[in-house]
Amino acid sequence: MNTIKALVVDDTIVYRKIVGDALKQMPGIEVVGTANNGKIALSKIKTLKPDLITLDIEMPEMNGIELLQELQNMDSPPLVIMVSTLTHQGGALTLRALELGAFDVLPKPEDGKMAENMLKIQKTLEPIVRHVKRHKFGIINPPARLKPAVAVPDRVSHSPAKPRPAGIRSKSEIIGIGISTGGPNALTKMIPMLPKDLKVPVLIVQHMPPVFTASLADSLNKKSALEVIEAKDGDIIKPGKVFIAPGGKQMKIVAGADGLTRKIKITDDPPENSCKPSADYLFRSIAQHYVGRSTGVIMTGMGADGSKGLVQMKNNGSFIIAQDEKTCTVYGMPKEPIESGIVDIIAPLEKIADEIVKTV
Repeated sequence: MNTIKALVVDDTIVYRKIVGDALKQMPGIEVVGTANNGKIALSKIKTLKPDLITLDIEMPEMNGIELLQELQNMDSPPLVIMVSTLTHQGGALTLRALELGAFDVLPKPEDGKMAENMLKIQKTLEPIVRHVKRHKFGIINPPARLKPAVAVPDRVSHSPAKPRPAGIRSKSEIIGIGISTGGPNALTKMIPMLPKDLKVPVLIVQHMPPVFTASLADSLNKKSALEVIEAKDGDIIKPGKVFIAPGGKQMKIVAGADGLTRKIKITDDPPENSCKPSADYLFRSIAQHYVGRSTGVIMTGMGADGSKGLVQMKNNGSFIIAQDEKTCTVYGMPKEPIESGIVDIIAPLEKIADEIVKTV
């Protein structure tokens, strides 16, 4: 049986045990060691050669960011999962870790019994571990090979989706984006490519824990010509503004009191596809309020969140763009929409902004 070797790195003995126990509960995982700081971890990585490490950020002697910088010099570094605190500083440092090559982030549970926290960590780690297993003997994140945007001819879907109704398609008045694993880096490249005079709003669901989405919005706002904010309940949806759904909440569109304006509604509705925020949840409301006047974009990420919502958008006359497999960190979320035939354009990351602009 193929075994994934894991190393747990945290300066707190409690979290080394919680994360270690969570990994040990999964079949095909061997926890080969632990370390309480980056310096010890670096030594163990060189000798134990783990496939996966869970990494705390704030540690003595060598912190998580410094360790990631060291790993960039290695030929075959392990896949790194950040385990971070739900604070503004933790969010900012986690974004830096993702920029340095960390694969994903999971929040440290801040309350509850050890057994409960172990189950929370295990539930979050399971899909990541499945991904590592699938790619252990291949390249986890192959280098992007650019190719031109490819038009996909309309065809009858193999899913319950129907061909786009003829005659109701017009210029888009809103852009909806669903994205997950690899998203912060992809958005850091793509959002600054959108022009300052973009005359439509952009609504984004990025799968991230609470607090981290605020840090992501702040970071993108500094890099972009457009204003980027973490969405708040009641925000008026205005052209040329980018709204990111807050982590741990759902985001949808509702009509204003005048029946003309559109507003953002932030809810505590249940997760969909184990996601909160969920792209499906957002896309459904775009399909309802912008019939024939919207663009749906599905990008890198694990799972299939967004697929059902995109079908509804397509049926209501939306234009659908998907990121290509070569430039995805994980080719999960775009896979089903592409294979079902509802996608109009498949584009590499570097071309997505251009393709969005063409639809407005």
